[in-house]
Amino acid sequence: MTGQIVHIEIPADDPTQASEFWGPLFGWSFEAFPGSPAEYLMARLGESQGAALTNMEPGKRGMRTYFEVDDIDQGVGRVGELGGKADAKQPVPGMGWFSVCQDPHGNEFGLWQTDPSATMPTG
Repeated sequence: MTGQIVHIEIPADDPTQASEFWGPLFGWSFEAFPGSPAEYLMARLGESQGAALTNMEPGKRGMRTYFEVDDIDQGVGRVGELGGKADAKQPVPGMGWFSVCQDPHGNEFGLWQTDPSATMPTG
């Protein structure tokens, strides 16, 4: 469903230590996400929702919320039309596409399109 929150990234310089807070707080169980360039621990929050603890951006603070879109390319375009900024879409192979965005006030968020056929670009 377009606009549904599907994923939350929580920055943590030490994701394992962070899992000792977030896990017991809500009963979440974290597992390492294979193939990530940094430590990325994921928890399933619902049928189509998840959360991750990550140190991909050391020192970063503030959670990034990802919203579902039906078409990532249209979503990225619409962000720009409305005065925001959107990075080019990136694949999560076998899962879908995402784009990191900012609204006109500088608030960071992400767009997500589920697409099991998503692959890494070749070349």
